[in-house]
Amino acid sequence: MSAVSPPTGGSVSRFFAGDVWHSFRTSPVAIVAALIALVCVFCALFANWVAPHNPFDLATLELSDARLPPAWEPDGKAKYLLGTDDQGRDILSALMFGTRISLAVGLASVLLSVVIGVALGLLSGFVGGRVDAFIMRICDVMLSFPAILIALLIDGAGRAMFPNAHDTLAFAVLIVAIALSFWVQYARTVRGLTLVERNKEYVQAARVIGVHPWRIMLRHVLPNVMGPVMVLATIQVALAIITEATLSFLGVGVPPTSPSLGTLIRVGNDFLFSGEWWITIFPGAMLVLIALSVNLLGDWLRDALNPRLRSTS
Repeated sequence: MSAVSPPTGGSVSRFFAGDVWHSFRTSPVAIVAALIALVCVFCALFANWVAPHNPFDLATLELSDARLPPAWEPDGKAKYLLGTDDQGRDILSALMFGTRISLAVGLASVLLSVVIGVALGLLSGFVGGRVDAFIMRICDVMLSFPAILIALLIDGAGRAMFPNAHDTLAFAVLIVAIALSFWVQYARTVRGLTLVERNKEYVQAARVIGVHPWRIMLRHVLPNVMGPVMVLATIQVALAIITEATLSFLGVGVPPTSPSLGTLIRVGNDFLFSGEWWITIFPGAMLVLIALSVNLLGDWLRDALNPRLRSTS
């Protein structure tokens, strides 16, 4: 008798045959948002090759080309499609390099906040008792302050402690500041889901057969609470990028030698009322475009992973 051959389709084929992919294919908003996000990420990752100029190479800057309008304006030049800033840097190229920094800070801060929030929320919901009460009181205190204020306090304290820090350390302080202002949402979400999961039959059965509680948390409970965390993380990537832009606009974000979208907006804001609108409008539009596309993807993912919403659509 010949052995039964395993199914040829793998996880990739199951994904394309599943409900999530079907929901994506039938949602024009999700497709457009994904295309916009992919274009932004592609231009950010490959800015060294895609950008027409290197706006941070001082040897290529020409002060005579400073504050040129976009190419379609009467005084514009074809080689500067979106114009130049006060130092003669190409706005289009600066957007690509600035988007790379904003995306890197946003993704890193969200990843760190997910790790902190999920770990504390899982521990709080599964252990309960005084541990649960202590962690939730910390969450209550954190929620009483605006996220941007917490990020400002942490970033300011970090810069005061390391006044001559290298750019890498400055980036790390910024990422930690944003992450510590976002972890509470993950902790509270995971705690509520863990309180439901720990009373289910599979957890009780694992306890009966002597499985260690840490193994139950990590191998059984954690995978079942990650769905809402993925949705929340997708939406908070946009919020983290906006928070980073806000901090950079206030002058406490990324170092001036590595300007992000927020820094570009702050620089352009000085020339907004003198007629050079393109210096701040285009970075602002890019920030809105990234945040909007990520938020729309987060809304779609929330609906796609919710069977109740799928059944009513």
